[in-house]
Amino acid sequence: MKIQIINGPNLNLLGKREPETYGSESFESYFEKLQHRFPAASIDYFQSNVEGEIINALQKIGFTYDGIVLNAGAYTHTSIAIHDAIGGIKSPVAEVHISNIYAREEFRHTSLITSKCSGLIAGFGLEGYAMALLYLMNKNNK
Repeated sequence: MKIQIINGPNLNLLGKREPETYGSESFESYFEKLQHRFPAASIDYFQSNVEGEIINALQKIGFTYDGIVLNAGAYTHTSIAIHDAIGGIKSPVAEVHISNIYAREEFRHTSLITSKCSGLIAGFGLEGYAMALLYLMNKNNK
């Protein structure tokens, strides 16, 4: 089972940026824990602050991977291009947000990508990534 995690803008600052909202652990540290928790899956990780690079990553792996965990960050609320890229690939995409986007500023309440994703997990901290991995692994084992 091959699953790709894609993180969008500013998520490279996890552990440093707004720890009251996003926690104090870096994603790299959490990613190692995920790999140990899910040894049956080959999990890859990509992060970019650039919208086009996220789209390129989705298109590159979107026909060969068993699933994608996507935290598009602020592009969630602005990117029709990422919405269209998700709609154009075969791999199922689970949308993840560390914070509860519906308990934050109103502009964060609208996701332009959810309609093309298999589902949305928000507000459970970094554990949302594990929840998404479980979903994708169970979906592919049916």
